[in-house]
Amino acid sequence: LNILCSLLEIINWLLLTVQILFVKMIRVRKTELKKNILILNGPNLNLLGVREPDLYGATSLVQIEKSIKKIADSYNITCEFFQTNHEGLMIDKIHEIILQDKLVDLIIINPAAWTHTSVALRDAILAVKTPFIEVHLSNIHAREDFRHHSYFSDKALGVICGFGAYGYQAALQFAAEFFKKDS
Repeated sequence: LNILCSLLEIINWLLLTVQILFVKMIRVRKTELKKNILILNGPNLNLLGVREPDLYGATSLVQIEKSIKKIADSYNITCEFFQTNHEGLMIDKIHEIILQDKLVDLIIINPAAWTHTSVALRDAILAVKTPFIEVHLSNIHAREDFRHHSYFSDKALGVICGFGAYGYQAALQFAAEFFKKDS
């Protein structure tokens, strides 16, 4: 009976040790996993570099995406880019997070003109319960009065505006720090 009790104590100790090691392994693995960011761009942003370069800059959306991808790789972050001029397609893309059970850890969104008009897009973003950062190339507060209001800012982690293409880099750098705190 004493031998059986001793064996049970050893087995319990081994199980506890294995459990502790397993938890440590999961924590290490969790920090090694790539984070996923969905970068959404609204109407007319496909014309970046051509449309009003004095206001929006000479950098194209393709150039911004290449730059962001390179920086994201250095942070062990995967970025998916999506641009559309059609509000319903943007909403459908956001809904994919729930409907297709896509792993999206954070959204960076430049809603462009929808910033000031789209309750539907706001509702879609809130429905997926994914943290997001709002980005604008121009300083929307230094422009026409109707551009001063955003349907997204009050729910965003933060808003970056007025820094041109660098705003996307700033959002990505913030996201990397945000993920460090989250893990």
